[in-house]
Amino acid sequence: MFEAIADPVRRSLLARLSDGPARVVDLATEHPISRPAISRHLRVLVDAGLVSAEDHGRERHYRLVATGLTDVRAWLDDLSRAPRTPRPPIPASALDGLDLEVRRTGRERRTAHPDRTGPTTQHTQHTQDTQETA
Repeated sequence: MFEAIADPVRRSLLARLSDGPARVVDLATEHPISRPAISRHLRVLVDAGLVSAEDHGRERHYRLVATGLTDVRAWLDDLSRAPRTPRPPIPASALDGLDLEVRRTGRERRTAHPDRTGPTTQHTQHTQDTQETA
């Protein structure tokens, strides 16, 4: 259902049908797209249970199904209830642990692949050697 109302043309059709039933011809004149395109949009709305279609002779009249919006109303009501409990921020200790793990992994890679010493690795190795002798 949410996919059906995600499109601006379909939302416009729903708004128009909230004023009363309409034929495809009438709805198509209100939009800069073809009548077959409007029919495809209406088919999506019918499949979602938001619009119903009735045949009157050779014409098909579309009408808004108000109960089709129940899921949307429930979702919006849920959003507007009391504020949710805020998520706790990531503790600094977790970020410290991540930093330590990234450094450890980098060291292990350099040790496992000494032939892959590029400029960054050579600089890092020089910095480590300097720190060890200090």
